[in-house]
Amino acid sequence: MWSFSRSRDVEAAHSHGEGVRTRTLLDGVSGEAQDGEIMAVLGASGAGKSTLIDALAGRIQRDSLRGAVTLNGDALDSRLLRIISAYVMQDDLLHPMLTVAETLMYSAEFRLPRSLSTSKKRSRVQALIEQLGLGAAANTIIGDEGSRGVSGGERRRVSIGIDIIHDPIILFLDEPTSGLDSTSAFMVVKVLQRIARSGSIVIMSVHQPSYRILGLLDRLMFLSRGRTSYYGPPAALPRFFSELGQPIPDGENPAEFALDHIRELEGSLAGTEELVEFNKVWQEKPLSRTRVPAAPASTDKPWRSLKETISLSIARGKMVSSTGTEVATYANPWWVEVWVLTRRGFTNTRRTPERFRVRFGAVALTAFILATLFWRLDNTPSGVKERFSFFAIAMSTMFYTTADTLPVFLIERYIFFRETAHNAYRRSSYTVSNAIVAFPPLIFLSLAFAAITFFAVGLAGGAEGFLFFLLIVLASFWAGSGFVTFLSGVVSHVIIGYTVVVAGVSYFLLFSGFFVTRDRIPDYWMWFHYLSLLKYPYEAVMHNEFGTDPSKCFMRGVHMFDGTPMAKLPMETQLNVLNTMLAGADFNSTSCITTGADILAKQAVDQLSKWGCLWVTVAWGFLFRVFFYLTLVLGSKNKRS
Repeated sequence: MWSFSRSRDVEAAHSHGEGVRTRTLLDGVSGEAQDGEIMAVLGASGAGKSTLIDALAGRIQRDSLRGAVTLNGDALDSRLLRIISAYVMQDDLLHPMLTVAETLMYSAEFRLPRSLSTSKKRSRVQALIEQLGLGAAANTIIGDEGSRGVSGGERRRVSIGIDIIHDPIILFLDEPTSGLDSTSAFMVVKVLQRIARSGSIVIMSVHQPSYRILGLLDRLMFLSRGRTSYYGPPAALPRFFSELGQPIPDGENPAEFALDHIRELEGSLAGTEELVEFNKVWQEKPLSRTRVPAAPASTDKPWRSLKETISLSIARGKMVSSTGTEVATYANPWWVEVWVLTRRGFTNTRRTPERFRVRFGAVALTAFILATLFWRLDNTPSGVKERFSFFAIAMSTMFYTTADTLPVFLIERYIFFRETAHNAYRRSSYTVSNAIVAFPPLIFLSLAFAAITFFAVGLAGGAEGFLFFLLIVLASFWAGSGFVTFLSGVVSHVIIGYTVVVAGVSYFLLFSGFFVTRDRIPDYWMWFHYLSLLKYPYEAVMHNEFGTDPSKCFMRGVHMFDGTPMAKLPMETQLNVLNTMLAGADFNSTSCITTGADILAKQAVDQLSKWGCLWVTVAWGFLFRVFFYLTLVLGSKNKRS
């Protein structure tokens, strides 16, 4: 038996003027529910239905609550409650490209222990599909606005299924019939009745149940502005209102009559105070506890302690056990969670190929434009300057094109919140899996970009230079992907995220050393130079181009006049001027003035080797994924204040 005490209140703080005032959202609400029963919480919008469900499910911070929730007389702590219960949100948060059977199977792999064989998990999923009435839709994708899938009622039943795959002792649902037609709503509640009869406690909020749905419910609790206006079985509603002096007309839905009467009182000057007080007095009457004889699973059973209840559930296979008598926080070890999440991630990626095609097309098109624009650069000062521009644009392209990964977590954010709220997997598992799934496409993008641009532009180093160029491009994609992934954990909207990505990469480019060399950057901005993600790949390709052969010449004789008015003079005149400037030195039109080493020194690219720049770039990718993990830990408490 599960119960919550009368003193369990929820207070919400609101700023008002110079101070803060509190408003009580739930006041003196108490009740109980037994296994085998469905208890429904009813009331108008704003009555406190969702708040009560969240409070009972441990989704509200403890400092906002007063009172107690007990199971068979023993207090439930939040950790244990998360393990033995499940919470189904009002919105259907599902991966659209997975089929019904796949969705439930992945949930089974998360919530059922590794000791259970795959065949037994599949059997459990198949039995659940039949229990939910989803046999005909088992191999149909969930679907979304762009891909047609299952119906709304089927989607709602899948949402219920993924949270009951491990047979929780208590099931909480926030308006599971919302947005469904009457037939679909009835089928959903019928499924919930079967779940309750299997030995679970089902507690849900309902806005306005039909007459057929009312017949499936065992206990009702009507709320009015956070206070209980009726608590008891549906069969007692006519007697309650008859004794109140408001008899329910024959043939009218008792629940609809009660809700209409409560709304009418809420609009009056006196409010529902008289109704709330009458309910308190009526609760003391023995007849008020009359139950609908529809829950045989809960009748004539011996009283069990909380520990005995959990042990019995483990013995029946309903809960995950780590020692045989204790409940494990997570059903599986860390590496199993990573494996299952990675498989699911690759399945989603494989079924949305258009995302990679668009990304690949953008990278290939950019590479083609750069290759044709910087075609076969020569080894003159103009060619050197054009190389600088190519490197700056090429490296920043790696970061700009990773912005399309921003919506990935933003789309999955609330799925992640739902799955981790009841310990389906660890946040660290999701972080590692996210990185693994994101990496393979980066390899193909890097190969495409490097192959199109390196030889067409005429970069130095041959095969070894190409291999390093490929690695630094891949490292840049990796760092950029990590940066964008981190941002997706911080921002809550795609447009905001894109704005931050564009602005961030622009600042990184500004302080990379391309526009202003390091020795020209003011001291108060030097910290940004070292934090620039573009600094390291830019310097790496500079080393690869000009440091592979430090003696290679990039300015000979009169080339020093390129880009000046002297360049228009006859060659003989240029040589005479050059000899005059360098009197006593033996210079001619083929003499080398600037080597690759000179260029690196002039650009202040002399602190790290090219391999050092490569490893720093790779490290940035890992560091940002650590930051992403921290945002998951700090930003997904799954609790209201």
